[in-house]
Amino acid sequence: MLFNSVVFVAFFAVVYGLYLGLQRKTSLQNALLLAASYVFYGYWDWRFLSLILVSTGTDYAIGLALGRKEESAPEGERRRKLLVTASVVVNLGILGFFKYFNFFADSLVDVLHALGMGADPITLRVVLPIGISFYTFQTLSYTIDIYRRTLTPTRNFLNFAVFVAFFPQLVAGPIERARNLLPQIEAPRRITTSMVDSGLFLILWGYFKKVVIADTAGLIADQVFNNYTDYNGLAVIVGVLAFSVQIYGDFSGYSDIARGLARLMGIELMVNFKLPYFALNPSDFWRRWHISLSSWLRDYLYIPLGGNRRGATRTYLALSITMLLGGLWHGAAWNFVIWGAFHGLILILYRRFERRPMDRDPWGGEFATSVVLAKMGLMFVLTLFGWLIFRSTSVHQIGYMIHHASFALEPGALHLLTRLAKVSAPLIAMQLVQYVSGDLLIATKLRLPMRILVYTALITGILLFGVRESIEFIYFQF
Repeated sequence: MLFNSVVFVAFFAVVYGLYLGLQRKTSLQNALLLAASYVFYGYWDWRFLSLILVSTGTDYAIGLALGRKEESAPEGERRRKLLVTASVVVNLGILGFFKYFNFFADSLVDVLHALGMGADPITLRVVLPIGISFYTFQTLSYTIDIYRRTLTPTRNFLNFAVFVAFFPQLVAGPIERARNLLPQIEAPRRITTSMVDSGLFLILWGYFKKVVIADTAGLIADQVFNNYTDYNGLAVIVGVLAFSVQIYGDFSGYSDIARGLARLMGIELMVNFKLPYFALNPSDFWRRWHISLSSWLRDYLYIPLGGNRRGATRTYLALSITMLLGGLWHGAAWNFVIWGAFHGLILILYRRFERRPMDRDPWGGEFATSVVLAKMGLMFVLTLFGWLIFRSTSVHQIGYMIHHASFALEPGALHLLTRLAKVSAPLIAMQLVQYVSGDLLIATKLRLPMRILVYTALITGILLFGVRESIEFIYFQF
């Protein structure tokens, strides 16, 4: 069920009306949320609800077992390691089979053919369950945190099941941690006026970013990337710029809608994007882009691999492994592996050669404005290079587009650029206001007449300029 569909609007209106009618009855509200979440997910394919149930049941039971006090410490620790290993194996086993079977099977056949060995293609086509990467990482963090003794397991299965399947963020995040979301599910929820106001803004701005900005920019990006051999010069650059607008508007739009829906129900989800195209270096970019994933990879992969505590070589190795696996998390294809390797490389290069890394408030420091803008511009160019890799469907396409990109004016390039500039203007304007003010919710701080004007403009834009077709969110495929 897509957020940008009439079916979802009707679905949420019914669920929200019932939810409000159950105020101060937390257990009944949670039962409603669980049923709604399963309907929401099952609308796509009810058979894959079994995978959510397996992850939910497995990690609930393992969490309880990990939380028990052991009489014999050595034996207890061995048992706890076996339990958390079981959680990792079950969750990653399911994820690995459904997400990577086709990729590795096809790659094996290609390797054997390259070696001159005959091999028949494996005909089993495994369908990727929507959102599996997100809820798998969410449940894994729960058992790992209990194993680390930073979290106490819940004994209420209903609450835990809602934590796993909470429908606003189930299929594309943010990837929540139990210590943030679970207490909100367990406690009575109070919906305030400010939560409703900010929730409505997030929903409207999220929809605007998706159906007006991202889906329109996506038409330009698809035109160039799907017919890349027909384009040269500036048109290639415009295609990459269009995809950078599309993927940001699409994914951050989803996150905003999810946060807005949750706020209407008295639940606060984490911020997943903090103006990533204003980043000053790769580390800053990952503090701003898909924050729930980058922080997950940091806490559960990079730091356990040694982080930056065991010398430069170990740090570079940890960064490389983390970003390679982060790339592979996005999809079972070589372009995602190359994209992850690229981001690992620039993280290492910046760590090695950037002598004076900027802090998170560069404008209040000792750096000249020109230096800040230059660093911001360089990081944006590197990000664009990464998006070219990410969006391409083959190594040949990556090479072709890099080789043919330039500022040469080919026929039709200015027309593509003009179309992109028009659709990007509202995003750029809002981002500049948010960046200068340091407040992602600055629109909710305006006086009531101005807020009404902004909200009306967003609604009008969605109705008049939004792409009518319900286009799937990009990150649903991950």
